[in-house]
Amino acid sequence: MKHLLFLFLLIGNYAIAQIPALPEQVSPLLIGEQIPEAELKSAGNTTHQLSEILAEKPSILLFYRGGWCPYCNAHLSEIQEAEREIIELGYQIVAISPDAPENLKITEDDKSIRYQLYSDADGQLIKAMGIAFKAPEQYSGMLSEKSGGLNKGILPVPSVFVVSPSGKIQFEYINPDYSTRLSGKLLLAILKNM
Repeated sequence: MKHLLFLFLLIGNYAIAQIPALPEQVSPLLIGEQIPEAELKSAGNTTHQLSEILAEKPSILLFYRGGWCPYCNAHLSEIQEAEREIIELGYQIVAISPDAPENLKITEDDKSIRYQLYSDADGQLIKAMGIAFKAPEQYSGMLSEKSGGLNKGILPVPSVFVVSPSGKIQFEYINPDYSTRLSGKLLLAILKNM
């Protein structure tokens, strides 16, 4: 029994060690690869399979750090301004953060966001996407609080993926500098040329 417990601890520590220490060290999925399956929570605290969300239509997957981040809020608002044109092009917008559902609701209401916000509070999807990194120590308490105690100190590198209904990545924008985001205008130009 002691050996089994040691093995579980070793595996758990290995998995934690595999999360990059810096955003510049992430190794994201690439164009042409498949989005992994994940279970997400909506702002209404209902559970959804990512594959079912994506199957509805081509999607813009927008990963952001959380409603507490002013850069993320500015980006969410900018994408909101482009939403009508994005929808007219046949896409849906799906934004994912480590925030717990109740915090998604606050962001949704505060920013008048009409597109879908989902919670990846435990970080399983951002890890599988290869965009997770260890958050600076000073974020630990706040991340735990904002995620309902599920986030153990990881953040996503803010990212935008254009994904087919089958879940194949067609375009991606990933920038380790959280203050630099893909503009709504550039996203529209990309979508119009796809």
